[in-house]
Amino acid sequence: MSLLAISDLHVRYAENREIVEGLRPTSDDDWLLVAGDVGERSADIEWALTLLRDRFSTVVWAPGNHELWTVPGDPVQHRGALRYEYLVGLCRSLGVLTPEDPYPVWHGPEGPVAVAPLFLLYDYTFRPEGTSTEEQALAVAHEEGVVCTDEFLLHADPYPSRADWCRARLRSTEERLAALPPELPTVLVNHYPLVREPTRLLRHPEFALWCGTEATADWHRRFRARAVVYGHLHIPRVTWYDGVPFREVSLGYPREWRPRRGEPGALSVVLPGTGAGVPAPAARRP
Repeated sequence: MSLLAISDLHVRYAENREIVEGLRPTSDDDWLLVAGDVGERSADIEWALTLLRDRFSTVVWAPGNHELWTVPGDPVQHRGALRYEYLVGLCRSLGVLTPEDPYPVWHGPEGPVAVAPLFLLYDYTFRPEGTSTEEQALAVAHEEGVVCTDEFLLHADPYPSRADWCRARLRSTEERLAALPPELPTVLVNHYPLVREPTRLLRHPEFALWCGTEATADWHRRFRARAVVYGHLHIPRVTWYDGVPFREVSLGYPREWRPRRGEPGALSVVLPGTGAGVPAPAARRP
């Protein structure tokens, strides 16, 4: 019985779709955590989540930015919060757990742990050096020609901005996490990294603006995380902060995964910990 994870499936690409078709559990009891960016079009999202639901004992989904895009040609043209509510309804109709459902408790090896899928967005606080405001940071990004497609396709309705939507999500999610039993550890699943440090590897550092929020920098400590799962950066690896493993579990685009060693789309084992019985690396803090 394993707690497995993957993200950034991007099934609009035929090669990625083929990889998703090949995903299999290691046992009938395996759970799968999907940390966002399944696809952009509603039909693609439904196809992938239906397939995974049929194979894994439990599927838990946290949205990425791509699912929230309102793209031309998609029959579902909801924007912002309505788009998110539509996706939550779709998942519930499939039996896939979402950030709006009670956090399930995994009782497998090294459990119990509360599995908490998060929907937090970003608030432009991962700013380039020398900038102190959102406006300055965005100006630098535009000057460098580094602008996320979210600026055109991810709408914040009815919130004034994505940063305002992020702040609302932070408040409500923080309350829910704080209400968990204090003795219960967690696995936090978010599309974006909860700390800024992983974004230091980005080829274009200005893109970090669209990669998370400084407000979550201590959540892995405050909410007793046994592990943190994220995607978005398309840099799959494991880093440690305060003794907690942060697993970037993205598949990414074909041009990104083709050069990598190993099997593309291999599921990451979150629990039981692959380093069970091995001392954790020295704790590092962002």
